[in-house]
Amino acid sequence: MPEMRKDAITGNYVIIAAERSKRPHDFTLPPEQKKGQSCVFCYGSEDKTPPEVLAVRPCGGPPDSPGWLVRAFPNKFPAVSPDSAIIADGPMDNRVLNAIGIHEVLVDSPGHNDSLGRVSDEQAELVLVSLLKRFQALSGDSRVKYIQVFKNSGAAGGASLEHTHWQIITVPVAPTVVEAEFTGVKQHFRRTGSCIYCQLAENEILEGERIVEATDEFVVLTPFASRFPYELWILPRNHKADFGRVTQQEAKTLGRVLRRTVRRFERAFNYPPYNIVLHTSPIQRGYEIFHWHMEILPRLSVTAGFEWGSGIFINPTSPETAAATLRDTDPQVLED
Repeated sequence: MPEMRKDAITGNYVIIAAERSKRPHDFTLPPEQKKGQSCVFCYGSEDKTPPEVLAVRPCGGPPDSPGWLVRAFPNKFPAVSPDSAIIADGPMDNRVLNAIGIHEVLVDSPGHNDSLGRVSDEQAELVLVSLLKRFQALSGDSRVKYIQVFKNSGAAGGASLEHTHWQIITVPVAPTVVEAEFTGVKQHFRRTGSCIYCQLAENEILEGERIVEATDEFVVLTPFASRFPYELWILPRNHKADFGRVTQQEAKTLGRVLRRTVRRFERAFNYPPYNIVLHTSPIQRGYEIFHWHMEILPRLSVTAGFEWGSGIFINPTSPETAAATLRDTDPQVLED
């Protein structure tokens, strides 16, 4: 029988259509056809992007030249602009803010046909350390209230270019999604004096049913009230509100954990489209009890009228089934 499960943090409900228990072979997404040709993110095309703001070149070399392993630069077609600071109000409650911010791209491999799951652990470490460095650098802008780090993979995941990459966008407001999570965090802290994410991670480890992987530093789990089939969270076991306060060693460990997690998806679903989103505290005081984390959202189902109308998601795969399937998928096999 279908179940309605309540998210303990946001209070939102989802429907788990448990009788369907869809496994990877039940999803019939056609594999995306890669063009497999060079693009503006490849070696030799550095002059086709804005000047880089970060690059990892083990053998040295001038900026905006080949030889890099990870490279970041401003987005050529940004969603926000750094050049304005004017705020205006419209009639009634129609508040208007100039979209002040920075929009950057971080290319996580020079190989056009690489994927995050198939790079080496060392490359994955470089990627997360580089993301951390850009996050910390952008945090210094007094106009920034929030930094959104995300990865779109596949056309259905919103990726306009197939070459593997991340994006970073700063905005002058705290997103409502994070504020809703923070409200749940505050309510739990007032009742118990503890962090709900810390407690959730340890409880899930004890139960084991929804755990995909657990290390001393991170827990990979399918949330109890999963909105999407095979949705995953990566929770740090060391409480920190702000991703910017992560150490480089923690970022390296996260890189390895994230690579393994993505590789499980790639092998189970033949490279499905997906999104990775970072949830972190806004860049201001008062959010110290928040708990940063990553969410990985495979695009295996379609959000339709019921979900848009009600805000209640229907998930055809129980998180317990999803966790068991992904646990049994070896992430160390890098060749298809």
